[in-house]
Amino acid sequence: MTGEDTDNDAGPGTGKDAITGGSSRARRLRPLGGLLAAMAVALTGTRVSAVALPWFVLVTTGSATQTGLVAFCEMTPYVVVKALAGPLVDRTGPRVVSWSTDAVSAAAAGAIPLLHAAGLLSFPVLLALVAVIGAVRGPGDLAKEIMVPEAAERARVPLERATGLSGVTERLASTLGPAAGGFMVALLGPLTGLVLNAVCFALGSLIIAFALPRGMGHPADQAPAASGSGYWRRFGEGFAFLRGEPLLLTIIVMVGITNLLDAAFGTVLLPVWAERSGNGPTAIGLSNGVWSATAVAGSLVAAAVAHRMPRRVVFFAGFLLAGAPRFLVLASGAPMWAVLAVFAVSGAGGGFLNPILGAIAFERVPHALRGRVNALGDAMAWAGIPLGGLIAGAAVAWSGLAPVLLVAGAAYFLTTNLAALLPQWREMDRLRGRGAHESRAAEPVA
Repeated sequence: MTGEDTDNDAGPGTGKDAITGGSSRARRLRPLGGLLAAMAVALTGTRVSAVALPWFVLVTTGSATQTGLVAFCEMTPYVVVKALAGPLVDRTGPRVVSWSTDAVSAAAAGAIPLLHAAGLLSFPVLLALVAVIGAVRGPGDLAKEIMVPEAAERARVPLERATGLSGVTERLASTLGPAAGGFMVALLGPLTGLVLNAVCFALGSLIIAFALPRGMGHPADQAPAASGSGYWRRFGEGFAFLRGEPLLLTIIVMVGITNLLDAAFGTVLLPVWAERSGNGPTAIGLSNGVWSATAVAGSLVAAAVAHRMPRRVVFFAGFLLAGAPRFLVLASGAPMWAVLAVFAVSGAGGGFLNPILGAIAFERVPHALRGRVNALGDAMAWAGIPLGGLIAGAAVAWSGLAPVLLVAGAAYFLTTNLAALLPQWREMDRLRGRGAHESRAAEPVA
């Protein structure tokens, strides 16, 4: 970790001292650095698994449909549990939720290679373990996300820069994870990747539990009225807030459609293309690694200058580059060097998206509602992900790979470009620059 550990970080009542006390030069980088480190290792393991698990199913069953079913069984619990977990995260505190769910993920991921080695891993058992991983990953990811504004505030880092660094962390994990996963699967087999996934979840759990300052990640529901209200009342407050935010709802719907298409691409279309083109799992790792490497560069630029750039133009230009070109280049049968070139350009555009999305959400959602609103928003945006692999697997089995790639690429292009015409996007900059202090001061919606 970076930064220093002082008494200001020692307890729940000292957060304000850590933010306002001492020299103006002193930055409390330990909270932000520790949180980003935990996100990095957990996400890296997940990205390795995203290569290893589909390839394991594909080579052992030979079925694109069953490969899509595995993705469905992981992402459906992820979305459902994440949607319901918001009041629990606000009430229990994101730190406790994060380290405990990562520990369960580590145990479930480690059980897959162990049961396979013992000859006890039937397909239904695999689906059950994958469902457990998805169910606990949802609250764990949510808990880390909503600690970003607090970490930024403690580190005295602008919110848009903190979300940019969070995006860089995600992109770095998406660079190292798929590349390591592709080579690991090719050299050592897919189950080795699942072992690494379990190790990464365990390490992330330890970082959150022991490396962050003790006063960080406390429950948002601390007032007597809040703590006395029931689960469904708190859950309903998230819905009530979202109904009054047309920009957030528009973003959620658009991202929900693109997430479905991205899930179809990553879990089925890219692995099937790699197998049928003869490029093998290494091509999956290379393609995703190149995309993520340039996305890291894009996220770094966004972290440095995005707070001075017009959000709307950058946002839709990023989607234009990040979406349809990947589908179309695979459908064209282009050589590997051309595929990598297109993925590089797409990744650079994609790197600008999450910093903007994260900053908008944190600016507009009050601190006391972040768990509930982020959980509902993320779950709605991710609702199509479980169906992505399932639909893609069935479509490829019915009509072949190239037609599915062309239709999905066209759908991606139309979704992002037609959405740009809606008037809600003029709201993107209205609350720009409102930091965590102002968000905390906002009143919850009853």
